[in-house]
Amino acid sequence: MTTADFAAYIASLPRVLVGAAALFRDAEGRVLLVEPNYREGWGLPGGTVESDDGESPRQGARRETAEEIGLDREIGRLLAVDWSSGPGRPPLVAYLYDGGVLGEDDLKAIRLQEDELLSWRMVARADLPELLLGNLGRRVLAALDVIESGAGTVELENGLPVG
Repeated sequence: MTTADFAAYIASLPRVLVGAAALFRDAEGRVLLVEPNYREGWGLPGGTVESDDGESPRQGARRETAEEIGLDREIGRLLAVDWSSGPGRPPLVAYLYDGGVLGEDDLKAIRLQEDELLSWRMVARADLPELLLGNLGRRVLAALDVIESGAGTVELENGLPVG
């Protein structure tokens, strides 16, 4: 197979987006949410993995966290992997990592990436479903369940546990 043939083969393969985010909590168990300026609803610090640069999902979660909220921290264990698909868009594989518990000094150190984010807030579990739209809300709740139970990583499809 020539280089051109291989390039054509790669170009013919299906496209899947890869996203990665970090789930940060405070001592009260509230979750850090960010408000983007480019879409409805709230989200977690995170974004698209730059796979063209060889970035892994874990590296992407750390980079996005540093860019979006100004905290450059080690990312903890993988909590959830979610295959998310729907009409009119390519599938997304979303990796959700444990960002850990933020102390008072960490919260004071948050600096928003102003070209993408409007604000941030700490939100109690009970209030997450009204702020996190669609699959993201279910993904975050499943990840919180993993943390609370001490279980391993949960596999999700459109935010719902598989198996």
